[in-house]
Amino acid sequence: MRNYLILLALSCIFVFSGCHNVEKEKDDRTVFSYNETAGITSLDPANAISFENIWPINQLFNGLVQMDDKLNVTPSIAKKFSISDDGLTYTFNLRSDVFFHDNVCFEKGKGRKVIAKDFVFSFNRLFDSRISSATSLLTNIDRSEKTAFKGFEALNDTTFNVYLKEPFSAFLSILTMKFFSVIPHEAIDMYKGEFRRNPVGTGPFVFKLWEDGTKLILLKNPSYFETDETGKRMPYLDAVSISFVKDRESAFMELLNGKFDMLSGAEAFNTNEVLDKEGSLRDEYAKKFYLQKQTYLKTDYIGILIDENIASVKTSPVRLKAIRKAINYGFDRDKLIKYLRGNIGEPAHSGFIPKGMKSYDPEKVKGYHYDPEKVKELLAEAGYPNGKGLPEITLHVTDNYKEQVEFIQSQLALNKIKIQISIEKPSVLRQAINSCEYLLFKKSWIGDYADEENFMSLFYSKNFCPQGVNYFHYKNPEFDMAYEKVQRETRDSVKKALYQKMDQIIIDDAPVIPLFYDEVVRLVHHNVKGLTANPMNLLNLKTVRKDKAVKK
Repeated sequence: MRNYLILLALSCIFVFSGCHNVEKEKDDRTVFSYNETAGITSLDPANAISFENIWPINQLFNGLVQMDDKLNVTPSIAKKFSISDDGLTYTFNLRSDVFFHDNVCFEKGKGRKVIAKDFVFSFNRLFDSRISSATSLLTNIDRSEKTAFKGFEALNDTTFNVYLKEPFSAFLSILTMKFFSVIPHEAIDMYKGEFRRNPVGTGPFVFKLWEDGTKLILLKNPSYFETDETGKRMPYLDAVSISFVKDRESAFMELLNGKFDMLSGAEAFNTNEVLDKEGSLRDEYAKKFYLQKQTYLKTDYIGILIDENIASVKTSPVRLKAIRKAINYGFDRDKLIKYLRGNIGEPAHSGFIPKGMKSYDPEKVKGYHYDPEKVKELLAEAGYPNGKGLPEITLHVTDNYKEQVEFIQSQLALNKIKIQISIEKPSVLRQAINSCEYLLFKKSWIGDYADEENFMSLFYSKNFCPQGVNYFHYKNPEFDMAYEKVQRETRDSVKKALYQKMDQIIIDDAPVIPLFYDEVVRLVHHNVKGLTANPMNLLNLKTVRKDKAVKK
């Protein structure tokens, strides 16, 4: 029954083409298949918090603007936009050729045209914390008497305004997040809380079927509004098929057998088997696949809780800047990347802002390199000559990073810094970090949107956890002043200089130990064309074409 339903869903692709030669149509269909090990929990843009949800949501929905592969904000449903001189009013002029997917929630089942009031409805819905993960992104929306308590306004069917309390130069970048997709009120009225399983959007693909633990099927939207440079309507694929094989080895075998067109992430396959020492595909795999490697807006790091108002910090050596800097100098990031990550990623020798951001410049922001002599000097400065009397420090980490931190542990031990590793469950680690229970912890930060502000927000003193993302309880007035100034700044050159200044302050104060800047890694069959990679690791299938032949 299960296989029958999936085949039935795929066969529906061809209904709009007529039935004159069904078998030939089936033979010509192009279905892009990939695996999602973690599973999918929601197809509601309000829940677009994790990549497993974001990827299919990106195929189903559109917003006002979108991010291109070079991290530029470009039009989507808004054909153009403008910002008032005071930076408080954003005006979006909408296309008049965008329609919601056909669905029974509409009169006669026919999707209607998108209008500005749909964005008012969609954005206002995000204020409801019971259904939305985006409420923290809306604190700067002005719903005061000044804007007649609106925050958002439809001036007419094709003009939509957003009002801010204060200028915020990263606001357009934030609007590229999938939270801010347009949805029809009719679908919410009909499906209510089950909209997450019955999505109705405007995107290049239309929802068809979702079987828990087995398969998610999306079909081509024949009325999608975007065209390519030749005027041809996208998408080119007939369908997208997403599987939920939890075992990574099994998923890799399915890729080899041609069931999946792509695997994503270095953890999805055995890098030592598939890649050579330089991080390139070994010959036997290069015959079947091509490797996509792309700078990723993701910084892996070890965080340090440094707030001396917390009792456990008062008695810990990590309260001392010299000890934090000694740890930063005490291990070889280059070897970490080469031997433990198969040359995937870039050693974090600059700041916390990752490679790929406009302000990233190792010549401007000087980070840490392996330097045993510097470690020795800093230990003596902190009152622990040759590590004598230095207490053991516990580093909390999840099991998937065990090998990496064991390498760091061994190198620090050679430099008289003793680290004990404590393996935690992911949920336990998250809760303990938010509760300020752990002094040293392994985490990573993935850019939510393509602006350095998103990375620097972790160090702003008004963002202390558990309410905010400053897990270190770091506070520096000079940093805070620059952070507040850059929010109002619109000149790119000035913003770049401010971000570099802030990043250097972080490195000098060392509330964090940057490890590496990650890379997007995908293993893709040669018959897949037009699949682009971008620093946001957003899967974009509207431009993908697929040849039928797969080398096995």
